[in-house]
Amino acid sequence: MGARQVSGSRVVAAPPERIFALLTDPSKHPLLDGSGTVLAARSAAPHRLELGSTFGMDMRMGAPYKIQNTVVEYEPNRLIAWRHFNGHRWRWRLRPVGEDRTEVTETFDWSTARVPLLISLSPFPRKNKAAIEKSLRRLSDMFPA
Repeated sequence: MGARQVSGSRVVAAPPERIFALLTDPSKHPLLDGSGTVLAARSAAPHRLELGSTFGMDMRMGAPYKIQNTVVEYEPNRLIAWRHFNGHRWRWRLRPVGEDRTEVTETFDWSTARVPLLISLSPFPRKNKAAIEKSLRRLSDMFPA
């Protein structure tokens, strides 16, 4: 993990394929979101993401807004990442750790942001670290052991 990244990991009682199916379906993102800011996928969002897919989300952080994302990293059942207009990325990495168990790592990566110093100086890294832990807990709760 780089200096301009925050991550969290958790072992989930599901195979990578089942978890990846959730991550590649934008309509499921509000169920995973630990920040409370992701409200819904925009109606034009694809049902399954792949490399190069663009998808919009309805968001709320104080006031409602919309955000457009582009999938920039993709390896089926192992990795998906999307970037926002500012260039920062949300990345999910899956690693099998036995039969029907997967280590899931979520990363907020602002090393690719247009002005990474501004994000470094903001409260977003700390807040996003806490939200990542909540998101991973929510994901794990979807697949009880």
